[in-house]
Amino acid sequence: MKERLKVVPKLGAKPAPRRCGLCGKTGRLTKAECCGQWICNDEHEYVLFSFARNSCHRNHRSYTLCGFHHANGHHGSWKECSVCRTEFETEMYVYYGTNEYNFEKLENPPDFAPTRCAKCTAVINLAEGGYSRFKGEYSCPSCSDEIVQGLASGRGSEPNSVLQRSVSRVTPLADKRRGRATRPRR
Repeated sequence: MKERLKVVPKLGAKPAPRRCGLCGKTGRLTKAECCGQWICNDEHEYVLFSFARNSCHRNHRSYTLCGFHHANGHHGSWKECSVCRTEFETEMYVYYGTNEYNFEKLENPPDFAPTRCAKCTAVINLAEGGYSRFKGEYSCPSCSDEIVQGLASGRGSEPNSVLQRSVSRVTPLADKRRGRATRPRR
């Protein structure tokens, strides 16, 4: 039988530098609050409302089940959390559990049927956006434009007042801030 040799580090050898578990960078790291993994401390670089995906920290916090589980104070492992499982449609649950912003990916994600546009039946990828939802039905961008134009012109299945009411409900609060309380027009 051969004996295995032990590898002994040299005295004074430097330990390997810490790395972000997502991108591999070594500078400005912090531990993720949810799982304690080393991650880039770059959330301050995110430009508000840009929806950019260039921040390892923000991506892990915002686009993973691990981040969601922690932010909502769920107990136990996010991989076995029944509350997390019911919070999302299956397609989004699978995306949040298996995307590139995870340190650990969901094993054996559930199967799901693709989401389709209610009007033209085109496949909609919920994770990529580019859809709208009206009365519980999904619409692709083309059909969404048609629906909105139809509503605005009064040609849609809903009366034109739907858009007017939604705008009117916002207006009184803005006017109250300026000292003028007004009633919405009907």
